[in-house]
Amino acid sequence: MKKLYAIFIISIITLQVHAQWQKQASNTEASFRSVCAVTNKIVWIGGSKGTFLRTIDGGKTWETNQVKGAETLDFRDVHAFDANVAILMSAGEAEKGNAKFYRTTDGGKSWEIVYQTTQKGVFFDGIDFWDKQNGMAFSDPIDGKFFILKTKDGGKTWLPINPANIPTIQENEAAFAASGTSMITVGRENAYICTGGGEFAQIYKTENQGENWSIVRTNMPAGKTNGLFGLRFWNNKSGMAVGGDYQEVSKSVPNVLLTSDGGKTWQNAPRTTPVGLKEGVAVYRNKILIVVGPSGTCYSKDFGKSWVEIDKTAFHAISISGDGVWAVGGKGIVGKLNLKILK
Repeated sequence: MKKLYAIFIISIITLQVHAQWQKQASNTEASFRSVCAVTNKIVWIGGSKGTFLRTIDGGKTWETNQVKGAETLDFRDVHAFDANVAILMSAGEAEKGNAKFYRTTDGGKSWEIVYQTTQKGVFFDGIDFWDKQNGMAFSDPIDGKFFILKTKDGGKTWLPINPANIPTIQENEAAFAASGTSMITVGRENAYICTGGGEFAQIYKTENQGENWSIVRTNMPAGKTNGLFGLRFWNNKSGMAVGGDYQEVSKSVPNVLLTSDGGKTWQNAPRTTPVGLKEGVAVYRNKILIVVGPSGTCYSKDFGKSWVEIDKTAFHAISISGDGVWAVGGKGIVGKLNLKILK
């Protein structure tokens, strides 16, 4: 989100990952807002200064590199298919050359620009895939509607979705490029986008891979710096949205919404512990929710009815595969959760 989040830098950064999180050797101070765990061993991370990280041995060793020619870009989302194939999405003003997608097929040794635009107003917020061929990416609104792209060939080519099939936004509404999860795909054809900026936080839903969209207005207040930041579903019906205010990251405001009907309705749930801005949520073993944000991390064993604090480590994004629970944040922070805390 250009106006709401892009130039804002979280000032509260935990410099040392606590014992609950095993600090990884990232060998960089780049800021990370995107992580994709493909398997228990394979993890990709995207960050500022054109930086990306990759491990193929569960974090025993990390490769830290910059994409050649992208040293000024901020990779706010990453989607990987395996140890070799991944796509990085850069967030930033398109008219300044910052709206680009890079794709690798050789584990990051080389990268190809598979999409770029200088169209004024484009500022990409997220990317996700239903399978190895079909995926979607979206940008802040242009002319009152979200700018949404679709791929049918694994991210090699991208085409815009007809804006006539996309609802008109609220005044000042946009999305937060904060955790790579302001848009997620679910099942074979569903996808969701969560927003802020307007009077109320809203959730957009498609049931046909982006060809048509509907809107649900939630009762969570929003504004220039607050709203919903991240989404996650643990089956086709049940999901969670998290958020808060990025200018007051520790303020106790409503920050959790739950749905049990596939996103048709959303209800407020108990605030997390610690309270404050939460940007990402993931599910461990289909039974434990883990939430991260600048105000700290926590988990729930009853799907959001109650919360247990992990610690106050500031993370922006989280991804889980198998027994690998990974989170990333500012100043090169990469953490792997010590699963003993969940016992």
